[in-house]
Amino acid sequence: MPLHQVTSWDDVYTSPLSERPLPKHRLPDSPAEPRAVYDLVSSELLLDGNAAQNLATFCTTWSDEETHRLMDLCLGKNMIDKDEYPQTAEIESRCVHILADLWNCPGGAGTTGCSTTGSSEAAMLGGLALKWRWRHRRQEDGKPTDRPNLVCGPVQVCWEKFARYFDVELRRVPLERDATGLRPHQLRDYVDENTIGVVAILGVTYTCDFEPVAGLAEELDAIHAETGLDVPIHVDAASGGFVAPFVRPDLLWDFRLERVASINASGHKYGLAPLGVGWVVWRSADLLPKELIFDVSYLGGRMPTFALNFSRPGGEIVAQYYTMLRLGREGYRRVQQACLDTARFLAGQIAKMGPFELLYDGRDALPAVSYTLAGPDPGFTLYDLSEQLRTRGWQVPSYPLPPDRQETVVQRVLIRHGIGRDEVSLLAEDIRRCLDRLRRGGGAEP
Repeated sequence: MPLHQVTSWDDVYTSPLSERPLPKHRLPDSPAEPRAVYDLVSSELLLDGNAAQNLATFCTTWSDEETHRLMDLCLGKNMIDKDEYPQTAEIESRCVHILADLWNCPGGAGTTGCSTTGSSEAAMLGGLALKWRWRHRRQEDGKPTDRPNLVCGPVQVCWEKFARYFDVELRRVPLERDATGLRPHQLRDYVDENTIGVVAILGVTYTCDFEPVAGLAEELDAIHAETGLDVPIHVDAASGGFVAPFVRPDLLWDFRLERVASINASGHKYGLAPLGVGWVVWRSADLLPKELIFDVSYLGGRMPTFALNFSRPGGEIVAQYYTMLRLGREGYRRVQQACLDTARFLAGQIAKMGPFELLYDGRDALPAVSYTLAGPDPGFTLYDLSEQLRTRGWQVPSYPLPPDRQETVVQRVLIRHGIGRDEVSLLAEDIRRCLDRLRRGGGAEP
């Protein structure tokens, strides 16, 4: 009869680490068994919301197995060290050139751009280039450079940060009563000789439609002809930069407009890359002032860098390139069109429910739906509806529009890759149930 050795085994929840709350303010004195730490930390993470039901975020929440494997291969690669990781640097360069081509950049091989940690950093880099070029012009003309301003509509908070951090007056144009973004005829009251640029948004955060970039450019052309003020446009295409080229290829918003100097986009939104990558591209190399580029000696090599941070992982860049190769133009078109079709389906369901007025129905811009309460007071608010939907795990944001429409509270649902028609059908059913509950006075169902 063979002898069997019995190996001692401790259950995770009988281990010393589980006998007290996990340390929160001080390192533990002794090491712990890796599996026990993993299981206990992963149990805490169950308290987070389900990312697939987070209909507030623009960010990628679904990735295929190959993306996970490539990210693992790059876990230790610091993309700033181009001497040590030259192929990752080459892949970054390829992505910049692919995006420049996608956005109809006339620069060809002379395209200038870089990756960032996201569209917020990319937007700030674009803003810095605007400020430096404006300052150069003012210095050449012997004029003061102490009062730069940036004109925009309902921008994301990153532009408020840019203005505060880099000492620029942010001139936010109020919304007109029937508008959800900046309109061309409003520009004349806000641009002047101190305006470093106008920010046009391709995918307004609040409502998800596109601002009329071509119309804004045409108005700035007219202002230039009449006053001599030559004001460039930076397009904040954080979300729309990976949508419009595939589903609205004839829409003029990119470098086909000569007044567009730079574009930023978020790879980890509708670019379908994992969290942590953004992009900024300039129309031509001369539009990025050389003073902003640092030539640094690092780990045995010299390299140019333009960024707000230094060390960061290379995996997201490699994953972006992988996604570009895997999908191609037709693949991106299918994904974004499927998301748009699902958004329009949801808009149709919302329109039938009664108490809502659609502000954006998922057509011609981002795959999303935004709406407000219409008609007489139904006895509840959209904030109440958001709270009720959370009981089923749905995260659907409610918030007021920017000035001068702050009295209008809206609700927004984003449709991303990984959110299918079936899931949205379940959401619509839950909205109906929540509306019935709210009409009866709220509270839990028996």
